[in-house]
Amino acid sequence: MTGATTTTLMNWFSPTAMQSLAWALLHFLWEGTALAALAAAAMAVCRRASTRYLVGVGVLVLMLLAPLATFFLYDAFYDAQQHNGVTDTAKSPPLAAAAWSITSGTTAAGGSTHRSTIGHSIAPSFDALPWLVESWLLGVAFFSLRSAGGFLLLERERRRQSTVVSARVREICYTLQDRIGLNRAIAYCECKWLQAPAVVGWFRPVVFLPVAALAGLSTEQLEAVIAHELAHIRRLDPFVNVFQVCVETLLFYHPAVWWLNQRIRAEREHCCDEMAVALCGNAVEYARALTMMEEWRSAPIFAMAANRGPLTERIIRVLGLKTLGAGMRGIGLTGSILCLSAALIAGNALLGMAHPRQVQAAADSQATPRPATAASQHPAAQSAPASKPSAAHSQSSEPTLNSSASSYIDGMKAAGLSDLTVDQLIALKIQEVTPEYVRELHAEGLQPDANKLIAMRVQGITPEYVRALRASGLKPDQDQLIALKVQGVDADYYRGLKEAGIEPDIDKLIALKVQGVTPEYVRELRAAGLALTADKVIALKVQDVSPAYLKGLHEQGIDPRADDVIAMRVQDVTPEYIRDIRALGLKPSANELIGMRVQDVTPEFIKALQAAGYKFDINDIIRAKVQDVTPEFIERAKQHGFKDLSLQKLIRLRELGILDSKADL
Repeated sequence: MTGATTTTLMNWFSPTAMQSLAWALLHFLWEGTALAALAAAAMAVCRRASTRYLVGVGVLVLMLLAPLATFFLYDAFYDAQQHNGVTDTAKSPPLAAAAWSITSGTTAAGGSTHRSTIGHSIAPSFDALPWLVESWLLGVAFFSLRSAGGFLLLERERRRQSTVVSARVREICYTLQDRIGLNRAIAYCECKWLQAPAVVGWFRPVVFLPVAALAGLSTEQLEAVIAHELAHIRRLDPFVNVFQVCVETLLFYHPAVWWLNQRIRAEREHCCDEMAVALCGNAVEYARALTMMEEWRSAPIFAMAANRGPLTERIIRVLGLKTLGAGMRGIGLTGSILCLSAALIAGNALLGMAHPRQVQAAADSQATPRPATAASQHPAAQSAPASKPSAAHSQSSEPTLNSSASSYIDGMKAAGLSDLTVDQLIALKIQEVTPEYVRELHAEGLQPDANKLIAMRVQGITPEYVRALRASGLKPDQDQLIALKVQGVDADYYRGLKEAGIEPDIDKLIALKVQGVTPEYVRELRAAGLALTADKVIALKVQDVSPAYLKGLHEQGIDPRADDVIAMRVQDVTPEYIRDIRALGLKPSANELIGMRVQDVTPEFIKALQAAGYKFDINDIIRAKVQDVTPEFIERAKQHGFKDLSLQKLIRLRELGILDSKADL
């Protein structure tokens, strides 16, 4: 099967194109390493995340151009040889000739050339080049299918499992969009298939806000993460991300490409973090939001998500804490120089492999090996002294670090938390979760795990807060505690509601707080004569029933129940509407008012009926409206000589269409 595949490839590509492509792929091994080393050196020097991001993207573009340039250079060389009548494709290509001219030594007197034999013993067979191209094409096909499947899955989820966000959240999003300077049409949707806010789409981006974020983040935290996503759109990051995926697909075989893409994505998150903090101004709340979203980490790589990137590094940068700084930059710069040197040496060796076999054979008879220097024979001897200070420094600092880390870990174990991962330890330490804090929560009957402890600490839940809630009569579990704290529910709020006459359970208590129900509001509703439960108070607040509205109803002689008030508010039955109806001599009840409003019975409609000589009661007015017996229809009946008809006869005339025009018939 492999032989057949190779034959097919030979039908697709000419021999020169096949060899040009193969050599371009091989040369990218050292070209990519050299470019990655240059990128690492430049990033180590740059202090701003935006500058490092631009350097990374620029080098990624060069990585894509490098094999293309090599391919066209080889292809042009082979075409020129064929045009000149040279059919031996082993003739020295341009890159190889250049390398051999650089590494050769020429004597001035005799003009004889002595070429290095580097790569001669391992020069590849030109017959193996089609196999290399075949393997590369299979890899590109695999990663292309992977990327296409990811994009299709993302688009399907985007269309199927999303709903429009609430008006309150949408207002926050539009405000932030104006502040960041985005004039594009951006959609905002609520979803359950993501656990962190993310941007999906390129020309028509959609910001997805998961239910977990809307329920678990405070308003300040939610604003910060939305600002982070809008920063992605402002910076055109989705387009760059697609470009990165394409480069990864084409150059999948080189680790430097994956490393550089990882750095670009990390720096991109740093840039958006900086924009979010600059826009919202609360770095601490944003850091807490990042910590919480780390627990929810689940976002496709093709989406721009707020919880992408290393957590610890991002939080340290957001909070402006000190890092290793110049020391790490020096190490990175030194490492990049070493990698660059190694890449150039490897490139020289690979170029030697491409040298024509005939010239190599002649060179073998003339070349004389150069004696190795003592330094080259013993490279470790030079590097050993330089490494000693680093080793001594690490040995001197290691006991202190180990002692501090072990004491914290032992303390957490003593408090009942064992088998913690490194990420959990880091998050616990950042959020200042101490063994004493854990023990106090245990004393209150709570047994939270590491993730719950982090969430509780992020929301500022203290043992005193738990004790106060329990003293007021509430017995919340860990998840309920977090939800209560997120919504700002405390013991005083609960006691105030009980004093006002309602005693909600924890879920109802959270819903009351979400809707902005205060004890004063409940007392005012009770003073208006309403019999209340927690559910009815929530419904009244949702419909924006105010004490002033109830007072207006009472002034018009309406004394409804809570359910009637809700229905009247839904149907927009206002005190002014009741006053206009009563002015026409009618005295409708609450239910009749609701029925009239449902059928869109207006004071003007009643006036017109009365002017036509019909003084119906309320039920007849509603029936007339339902059956479309209008003043115009009554006037048409009179024109045909039908006067003083009852409502039932008017309805029959309407149903049978007797008075309709010919066009209507």
